[in-house]
Amino acid sequence: MPDVDVCVVGAGFAGLTAALRLTQAGHSVAVLEARDRIGGRTFTEQRDDGSYLDHGGTWVGPGQDGVYALMNEFGVPAFKQFVDGEAMMVVDGRQYRYRGTIPWSMNPLVSVNLGAAFLELRRMCRAVPVHAPWAAPKADRWDRTTLAQWLERTVPMRQARQLLGMALAGTYTSAPSEISMLFVVAQLASAGGPDFVLGVQNGAEDARPVGGMGAVYRAVAAEVAGDIHLEQPVRSIRQDTDGVTVRSDGSSVRTKRVIVAVPLAIASHIDYEPMLPTDRSFLHQRMPTGAVLKTHVIYDEPFWRDDGLTGQSAAPGTAASVTLDACTHEGRPGVLCVVAEGPHARQLSRMSGADRRSAVLEALTARFGRKAGAPVDYTEQNWTVERYSGGGMISHAPPGVLTEFGHALREPCGRIHWAGTESADVMMGFVDGAVRSGERAAHEAIAGLSGTLPAAPPLAMA
Repeated sequence: MPDVDVCVVGAGFAGLTAALRLTQAGHSVAVLEARDRIGGRTFTEQRDDGSYLDHGGTWVGPGQDGVYALMNEFGVPAFKQFVDGEAMMVVDGRQYRYRGTIPWSMNPLVSVNLGAAFLELRRMCRAVPVHAPWAAPKADRWDRTTLAQWLERTVPMRQARQLLGMALAGTYTSAPSEISMLFVVAQLASAGGPDFVLGVQNGAEDARPVGGMGAVYRAVAAEVAGDIHLEQPVRSIRQDTDGVTVRSDGSSVRTKRVIVAVPLAIASHIDYEPMLPTDRSFLHQRMPTGAVLKTHVIYDEPFWRDDGLTGQSAAPGTAASVTLDACTHEGRPGVLCVVAEGPHARQLSRMSGADRRSAVLEALTARFGRKAGAPVDYTEQNWTVERYSGGGMISHAPPGVLTEFGHALREPCGRIHWAGTESADVMMGFVDGAVRSGERAAHEAIAGLSGTLPAAPPLAMA
């Protein structure tokens, strides 16, 4: 490959956005992507009937100005998530239909517990500086506490604890016992609080791009198409006094700057020479991803809408623990998205495909009626076996990680810059956070090329 100004590792939203801004600024770019496709942790399937399925990141919401700006730049409109009906909660075999975020029709004590927990989470979010959550007044205490421990102390009712634990831990695709409470609060605060992160209307699942996320990332990629190289997993990044050599399978790139835009667990697979600073290296080892299994069950029509339901449901402990209406902007065919996360996703992954399908359809039939048991199609995307995603949609910080190593999330290491939704201080964990991180990394690289970037921490070679 020819020499370039900047090599970008990874062609997800972070890497593609960085490459776009660098190209628009007049710099030469090479994007190396390990997969045989672009999109990273987003993946849109275009179907023969014109419909589309988002197997990874899917939704956009108010305040996600980064991804909305990108959509506007390329003329990709949004359409609202269907909410004209009631959501459903199934607890201990009993169904509750409700509107809004909290099912107030449940046991009043459970609803009060959930409401009190939301109030406490909002209060905690206000105490966290999103640019540096490790500097919060109670950062040390919260970082020693897991989400599971916080739930035990704060939410007395078992049913409320189970529901909130499923919602929060599902966001981070891992068990509550694995996740630092400081990380939970930092992520919630980065998006404005729990009402947005766990909400649908005016929340994180408020709308979708027409054509799916693929309509956005394909438009971005078209601007830098000749510079994107697929099936090129990067094996080593070697810095010297004059520049950087990036080696992938069968090729190498000589460049002045590098942007690594892959999940932290995947970044740890790259051999860096000289070695990265200790805190950055340890960060790679200590921020794993979780597990996500995303299923789309497809029907001739969205029959649940005629039944007065939105398609949004939650039923802890079942094979279809979370469902959402995933119809396109045209409303046909009917598509229910079934999401399993964390330990539940790992459990389902151990089943045969046929047994898993039967279990999912049985759970949907019990919840939505016999029509749910007769789909016209059924698809699965098991992110737990995606070699270049590492498992889930977001890396998480276990206890003790953010206060010790969080400062290294965005700090350049010599000529290497870091992108990815986990490095975003606003909308961390969302596609919007990935876009923002790509913009930031591109600005850093441009400043580095022009000599205006403040000096990065010295590496061993210096």
